Amino acid sequence: MSHPQQPGLLNERTKFYDLYVVERAAAETAALRRLPKTMNNLDAALNLLPHGAEFRFLDRLVNLAAGQSGAGEYQVRGDEPFLRGHFPGKPIFPGVLLVEAAAQLAGVVAQSDPKIPPLAGLKLTALRSVKILGTAKPGEIIRLEAHITGRLGNLVQAQATACVAGETVLKAELTLSGAT
Repeated sequence: MSHPQQPGLLNERTKFYDLYVVERAAAETAALRRLPKTMNNLDAALNLLPHGAEFRFLDRLVNLAAGQSGAGEYQVRGDEPFLRGHFPGKPIFPGVLLVEAAAQLAGVVAQSDPKIPPLAGLKLTALRSVKILGTAKPGEIIRLEAHITGRLGNLVQAQATACVAGETVLKAELTLSGAT
């Protein structure tokens, strides 16, 4: 990726960002190569997420059928910064973050497949049939499920749902992609 030459601070920030992207990709690829061929450890599976703690919407995996399906949970603590503005005095977990949580779980499931090497830089690239049917409030636990429905090269398709207190709050078809 090239950037037009710009004098001053912006050029330095661009160089720093490019270096960060290259280093992050190299670290992610190295971490993926160190993964065991079979994924038995749920904590190790969660470490497949490239997200930092501030943007991780999976607290734990409940179960994992490596490469096929999984279930996980996220507890809405109430101290998340985005809740202050969504909505003041009546905080609710944003629907777009329900989609992100489902994509993170689908990514963990896809990356844990013992027959297929993990894809570097796996990320959410397409959404279909997304229905946000509800949300969660502070103190509630979001139960997520994801099933891999297909793979083609560097593309992974999944169906995902999210429930709160037994009520479905999200249904979605997701496409993830990464580098082979």
